[in-house]
Amino acid sequence: MMAARRQRHFLAIADLSIDELRDLLEFALELKRRWAAGEQDKPLKGRILAMVFERPSLRTRVSFEVGMEHLGGHAMYLAPQEVELGRRESVPDVARVLSRYVDAIMLRTGAHERVTELARHATVPVINGLSAAEHPCQALADMLTIREHRGALAGLRLAYVGDGNNVCASLTLAAARLGVKLTVATPPGYEPPESVVASAAETARRTGGSVDVVHDPRAAVRGADVVYTDVWTSMGQEHESADRRAAFAGFQVNAALMRSAGDAVVMHCLPAHRGEEITDDVIESPSSIVFDQAENRLHAQKAVLCRLLA
Repeated sequence: MMAARRQRHFLAIADLSIDELRDLLEFALELKRRWAAGEQDKPLKGRILAMVFERPSLRTRVSFEVGMEHLGGHAMYLAPQEVELGRRESVPDVARVLSRYVDAIMLRTGAHERVTELARHATVPVINGLSAAEHPCQALADMLTIREHRGALAGLRLAYVGDGNNVCASLTLAAARLGVKLTVATPPGYEPPESVVASAAETARRTGGSVDVVHDPRAAVRGADVVYTDVWTSMGQEHESADRRAAFAGFQVNAALMRSAGDAVVMHCLPAHRGEEITDDVIESPSSIVFDQAENRLHAQKAVLCRLLA
């Protein structure tokens, strides 16, 4: 009898080696080229993705549904009230049942332990569509967008201004793997987790990148090729919104901050709280690549789906 093959999941950036991450980005570019040319490859014909949502979404739902359609498969949306993970039915039972019906599961949730528990009990690939710890699909789209607009990633200077949240964590880990020189600027107390920074710094020493965490946004963006921001208050933190607005008051990405950066492009993973972490004139400026970034969720995730299922 053949030994069982270890099931492959995509729960965190660390699930990809440096070479796998580079290869995945190039594959996503190729898939985007084929899509733009009207080529109708259907490598996932007959495959089904279950999308389990515990948190609301626009880009995650639409990009996965459209991606599966492009690839010849089908995506099934399961709303929070339909599954009620851990309440109506245990996470292990949901994992085992869905594994009998579908070819992969995407979960968008809160606690990262929820997605890792689902993966432990599933016999099909599990994809992290967002958790409190990481947003790896977003980081793939981010790096794909920078690759398109700035060319080679190694040595590129990226400034992240804002909260050290799940998006920042995945961005930090991906940037380190690709040799990017990243500076993260947050108010004191809002830095990305020390474990993330330490892991990224160790990787960056091998790739020629770097990771610095500072508390001065102007110093962070000086000489940057890319300036990236995200909301100051994420889902589930609404009770902190007043305190966070006060803490982040000097961290808005506006025209004055962009003048400090020089000839940088601007990114935001959306949804944006315009007038809070970023101003209208910046997000609508010629330097904004925000909506290319949103589109690239589709192409990056198609690459992930193909690698896990094709």
